[in-house]
Amino acid sequence: QVQLVESGGGLVQAGGSLRVSCAASGRIFSMNSMAWYRQAPGKQREMVATVTSGGSTNYADSVKGRFTISRDNAKNTVSLQMNSLKPEDTAVYYCYGVVNSHVAWGQGTQVTVSS
Repeated sequence: QVQLVESGGGLVQAGGSLRVSCAASGRIFSMNSMAWYRQAPGKQREMVATVTSGGSTNYADSVKGRFTISRDNAKNTVSLQMNSLKPEDTAVYYCYGVVNSHVAWGQGTQVTVSS
């Protein structure tokens, strides 16, 4: 069974940086689109950034120019580098992936940005 496990969340001051990573484990035959979503208290889960197996990326308008998604297909990992963080970036960040043609979600990692 494939699992996605996030790491790297934490507390940072506004203007700071954090990197969250996601590792896929289990028997992996294919890893297609990967993405990061986030969910703030009282809000719906929203897409933050996506990356295709070929490396094409897409970002939510709110994070363009500040966040960078990347993947390492050899290591089955996807990361999100977050710079110039704002208090409104505070949320639980979830890794999403289409692995072995099935959708998988990580358990989430908390990112808190203090003002």
